[in-house]
Parts: sequence; C-alpha cells; structure tokens
Amino acid sequence: MAIARRRIDVHEGKAAVKAWLEAALSPSDDPLPRAALATAVRYSLEEVTARAPGNSVEVRVPPFGVTQCVEGPRHTRGTPPNVIECDAATWLAMVTGQVAWADAVAAGKVAASGLRADLSALLPL
Repeated sequence: MAIARRRIDVHEGKAAVKAWLEAALSPSDDPLPRAALATAVRYSLEEVTARAPGNSVEVRVPPFGVTQCVEGPRHTRGTPPNVIECDAATWLAMVTGQVAWADAVAAGKVAASGLRADLSALLPL
C-alpha cells in the first residue's frame, strides 16, 4: 500500500511536537502559537498514518486535521464505521505519552466508535 506524501517536513513536525510538549509541561502565560499547534497535530496525524497505513479508521482532531489509517475494510461514502475524535491537547498528550489512550477514553476526552477504533497499540508515537 502506498503511503501518501508527507505535507509537513519531519524536522518541522518533530520541533512543533517538542514545542507543544515543553509548553504543556511548563505552562506559562505565553501559549503555543496556533500555527505551531496545527503543525504538531498535522505532523502527528501523518506519523500515525505512516506507521499504520490503511483506510479503516478515521482520526479527527478538529479544527486541525483528519486522517485515515489502520488496515482493514475501506469505506467509500458517508461516515466511516470506525471514527476517533478528540481535541488537539488530548491528541498531543496521547501522542507524547502524557496521557494513556485508555485513560483519555475513560475520561470522555476521546470519542471512539467502531470495532477498530482503538489506537492504544500505536500511541504514544
């Protein structure tokens, strides 16, 4: 299966994720710029797709990005049967290992529907 071309430079993406993590670990009055947050989310979505290519699960992190990943049945129209959705802070906390998948789901911070809607084996990145 061919993997889609990356849109975010790997070094730029890793730097954005690192900047988010540093900001999350030492909160200040200076929030992470929206562009850096968007880059961190988009890069991490690309990374999940690179590690688990496929079209059976749709991961949504509004308003920054969406990706399809994980091998399995492909949907062609409408809402896919396996959907994961969360906010950017929750997504990046799971990506960086600050929050476990199961804990985020249990806390209601992640909406996951469908039999394949479980990224615990892929996170943290």
